[in-house]
Amino acid sequence: MKMSWLAGVLLAGALAIGGLAQSASVDARPRTPLEQTLIANSHAVAEAQKTHDANGLKRLLATDFQQVGSEGRLHDVNDLLEDMNDAKLKDYSIYNVSVVPVDEDAAIVTYDCVVKMSEGDGDGVAPRYQRFSDLWVKQGEQWRLKFQQATPRRPVD
Repeated sequence: MKMSWLAGVLLAGALAIGGLAQSASVDARPRTPLEQTLIANSHAVAEAQKTHDANGLKRLLATDFQQVGSEGRLHDVNDLLEDMNDAKLKDYSIYNVSVVPVDEDAAIVTYDCVVKMSEGDGDGVAPRYQRFSDLWVKQGEQWRLKFQQATPRRPVD
């Protein structure tokens, strides 16, 4: 059960690689500096989790970070850090990336993701297809991930 929300945050950051490649073919306009920054930060969140870099992850998350995992439960920073070492993410693929500025100090990044976990599709494993919504806020000069929601996608979606 912990795996599904942990995988959600892991996948959030992967959009820098997949998102840039996908958006280039779908959206011909160049990314703004804000979009590039948030995509890079999202990628850094995933890399920190994938490599079990707790300090790197702490630098990217707001202290009051909250996540609604794909299982529907609310998690905070401590939950994420405590369970980070349990992650069994093998691969991920991000597509349909969108960055929507809320104001000069907040933006929402949404994307679809395919999750590949080492133990397959059993109980406690993140759903293979998910939709993510990330809220990034600017604190001082640093953008931090304040909120994330991972929503499982059904085959009919």
